[in-house]
Amino acid sequence: MEKASPVVPLEIIQLQQKQIQALEDKIARLEKEKSEATPRAKLPKVPDIPDEERTLLVVGLLEIIQLQQEQIQAFKDEIARLKGEKSRPKIKPSKLEPGNGNKDEGKKDKDKGKRPGSAKRSKKAELEIHETVVLKAEGVPSGSEFKGYEDYTVQGIVLEAHNVLYRRERWKTPEGEMVAPLPLQIQSLDGGHFDHSLNGFVLYQYHHAHVTQPLLLEQLRELGIDISAGQINRIITEGHDGFHDEKDEILCAGLETSGYVNVDDTGARHKGKNGYCTHIGNEWFAWFQSTRSKSRINFLELLRAGHETYVLNAEAIGYMRANKLPKVQLELLADNDQERFANQKEWMAALATRGITKKRHIRIATEGALLGSVLEHGINPEIVIVSDDAGQFNVLLHSLCWVHAERLINKLVGFNDEQRKALEATRTQIWDFYQELKAYRKSPSPSRSAVLGARFDEIFTTQTCFATLNQALGRLHNNKSELLLVLERPDIPLHNNLSEGDIREYVKRRKISGGTRSELGRRCRDTFASLKKTCRKLGISFWKFINDRLRGTGVIASLSELIRQRSAETRPP
Repeated sequence: MEKASPVVPLEIIQLQQKQIQALEDKIARLEKEKSEATPRAKLPKVPDIPDEERTLLVVGLLEIIQLQQEQIQAFKDEIARLKGEKSRPKIKPSKLEPGNGNKDEGKKDKDKGKRPGSAKRSKKAELEIHETVVLKAEGVPSGSEFKGYEDYTVQGIVLEAHNVLYRRERWKTPEGEMVAPLPLQIQSLDGGHFDHSLNGFVLYQYHHAHVTQPLLLEQLRELGIDISAGQINRIITEGHDGFHDEKDEILCAGLETSGYVNVDDTGARHKGKNGYCTHIGNEWFAWFQSTRSKSRINFLELLRAGHETYVLNAEAIGYMRANKLPKVQLELLADNDQERFANQKEWMAALATRGITKKRHIRIATEGALLGSVLEHGINPEIVIVSDDAGQFNVLLHSLCWVHAERLINKLVGFNDEQRKALEATRTQIWDFYQELKAYRKSPSPSRSAVLGARFDEIFTTQTCFATLNQALGRLHNNKSELLLVLERPDIPLHNNLSEGDIREYVKRRKISGGTRSELGRRCRDTFASLKKTCRKLGISFWKFINDRLRGTGVIASLSELIRQRSAETRPP
């Protein structure tokens, strides 16, 4: 029998390449002009070639067609987004974790009991009573015996204007004029005519409930508060140095005491230009910072936790050597081990003096000096960075998120029964292996670690009939050390879900209010998002926290101290 001709697949590939180029041009035009797009062209149907005619060449061409169809669909979704239309979900839910699409896993967890937080509790045990009203029984017959009271609690809230007029005595004395001083609580308002309760309400509504400034203005005026839009903006953005300082202390405490941190970033427009917001946190704290870049230099600058120094030490030189800084430039820097530079200006001047001027050389040297600074300023040297494989986070000990790694397999689509079976079998093996890793975290042992390492090699070096699947498996196998770091450090999580969940707090605010327009506004958005999420993780009421800090009562301890306490309580002996 003659071999099948690959002419038909080649024609389809050529047609798809033309469509891809046309779609790329269309996206560029939409981004530039925001004009109407032409109707979408239908994808050509892949011919049904009998198995006996599927030569290696034909199979390879069919896989190229499948990949190009996925690329075309991605371009179409991008065009739909630019036109304001709805597009299909880009990524299917992962089945590695319960509740993400794996019915069997969801059933197992459901059988274990109720959902977290649904356990019965006493609704009145910690309820503060503000007013007690005694009700007398009428028409009590003579000879009756009093048996005490039967309590019935009604909860309510008082939300109304409460204006206080302070009439200050004025006296003319032999020395001059004297005026009665305002109470200390009012003096702390720095001349403002809105008390701490109103300031706290505005901050809580804006940063916690995501109420916009126009709605806040309308709400307060309906409650009888005579306030302007400018004053609301000042309450939200000005006079919060204490909050900003506490936010900075959160990161210092978290990096000093934590065994790992989850990291992620998202878009954050500022002054009409694209930027990024980076999240760093774990189960005890969350910290957000918006910047113009999301490079590795930017991430290392954030890890310095407010310090500005650049340090040349053994760790810095080791990083430069590992990232292949040329020997000549490396020797110029290694000769000055333990050297420190106060700021970026001094560091760049030192590089220029040593003749290090190429962009790549400056980048590697700067990353190394920043890493040296990070390690010198108290970060736990054994801390693990858990990320979704974004290159900027690959510093120190780096662990990859299994959910993101599995998406390489999850997004593949087999174009015949044999490939679909191979894909499903591989995914099942990965799900089972992931469950074994979860069990290992609870009871680690050296013997079990060796078995799991061998099992990983067996799964991710398997050669199937699906060439694209084999490439994806090979890519994951190359990341073995980062995917299996949990075997050495069972305290770290297997996924980056915590960071993705935390960063939704920032995304919600961005969707409601858009980008920031002033440096103060951007700083306050980062600060209060950090404080709110950290309070929630520590079990502290954000409402009580804001009012405690505004009034200066100090009933709630500093969040950095609470983070250190929680970390010490959970640290293994």
